Amino acid sequence: MIDLTINEAVLTKAVDQARERDFRIPTFKQMRDPSLVPEDVKSRLADVGLWDLDPLNLFRITWHNTPTTTGGGYGGVNYFEIPPEISGVAARIVILEGKWFPTGAHKVGAAFGCLAPRLVTGQFDPVSTKAVWPSTGNYCRGGAYDSNLLGCESIAILPEGMSAERFEWLESVAGEIIRTPGTESNVKEIFDKCNELSASGEDLMIFNQFDEFGNYLWHYSVTGPAMEEVINEVLGDSGRFAGVTLTTGSAGTIASGDYLKQKFPGSKIVAGEAVQCPTMIYNGFGEHRIEGIGDKHIPWIHNVRNTDMAMGIDDEASVSIIRLFNEPAGRAYLQDQGVSSELIEKLPLLGISGVGNMLMAIKMAKFYELDGDDVIVTVGTDSMEMYQSRLAEMTQERGEFTELDAAGTYHRHLLGQGIDHVQELGYYDRKRIHNLKYYTWVEQQGKTYDEIQAQWYDQDYWTNIQAMADPIDDLIEAFNAQIG
Repeated sequence: MIDLTINEAVLTKAVDQARERDFRIPTFKQMRDPSLVPEDVKSRLADVGLWDLDPLNLFRITWHNTPTTTGGGYGGVNYFEIPPEISGVAARIVILEGKWFPTGAHKVGAAFGCLAPRLVTGQFDPVSTKAVWPSTGNYCRGGAYDSNLLGCESIAILPEGMSAERFEWLESVAGEIIRTPGTESNVKEIFDKCNELSASGEDLMIFNQFDEFGNYLWHYSVTGPAMEEVINEVLGDSGRFAGVTLTTGSAGTIASGDYLKQKFPGSKIVAGEAVQCPTMIYNGFGEHRIEGIGDKHIPWIHNVRNTDMAMGIDDEASVSIIRLFNEPAGRAYLQDQGVSSELIEKLPLLGISGVGNMLMAIKMAKFYELDGDDVIVTVGTDSMEMYQSRLAEMTQERGEFTELDAAGTYHRHLLGQGIDHVQELGYYDRKRIHNLKYYTWVEQQGKTYDEIQAQWYDQDYWTNIQAMADPIDDLIEAFNAQIG
């Protein structure tokens, strides 16, 4: 659970630092509905760039930012729709755009959801304690960014095989960067490094996205309502919301599905992973290239009992499609297939995992034979801004992307997407996946047998977490009031 015990002595230090650095922090309500943001903050944001290391950008941790790099205000949720010319299905596939967060990825919000409760309770000392952000990509970037804005030191931990753009940007933001062995699938190596740091005696606090319920709560309270807003906008009079499809890295974003299922009880939550590392589907393991989704374990914060389907995506499909969407020959081919120029300009909003999320939506539509009245929602966690080096690497390895390559990718990985590696989850299928948590979290990471049982059997376990946003908001407002 999220501990809200107050440490008055440390809280006083945190308030003093916030006053000295002249910042306030946003509430969950304000991130969900920026019309509640104070007018003086809105006016000052007019001169601040989206990625600037300015504490005002804490108030840009929202899905409602104007889609511009400098000086934007707030508007509707940024999203676009994938047409049948790309998906090959009649169902409407809607993608929320993560690019328009500071750092270019919505993970900056998940990190805030973990850090803010510790800050406003005085459990975290921003003056002397280092914030440690273990990640397979964007979460540690978001955590380092939030830490910088709040004036505290940070340590970013991520696999050495992640894209060069992540490391280059972190050099200017994080206090320290630790590269662990491997790539997306090497999550245990990240945990091992965290345990090593914990035993070092250094003054630090580890914000592990895989077991921090602030990650879950932020997506339940902020991403879920943003999706609901978009769904209500696109449904019309006869539409049906079919469900949400999300690859599970930390399984934070999939908490939005818990929110949506409460609003649309007939909807489904589809959890995805790479076929090359099929932990949920086949209890399998391996390595893959869908950057940002960690595997070989089930995250502690994944509400598996509420998940309706597990689905595998071929990583070759994702990396080939980013070439189709971004290389000149691919974009020309898509135009020849009837894809509008306006939509083609939107496609770089999808990074590798965003393409994976889109492919999941296509597979879901085919599996359930959905029609044009059905709406599926997913997210583009980040954009191709983080993966230009990958395009260059693939050109070096495979040669220039040609019209023939474009045709092959389009017909094989988009129109030819099948319903293989898809499993509808019954009660015992879900329990099997949930039970996999035991080996990582109870045996290795010190969680208790009683809590893993409570996650499955206690009907109030998850709803109690979902109800914590308002109490945290009260503490944030009290914190801001003390700053003056």
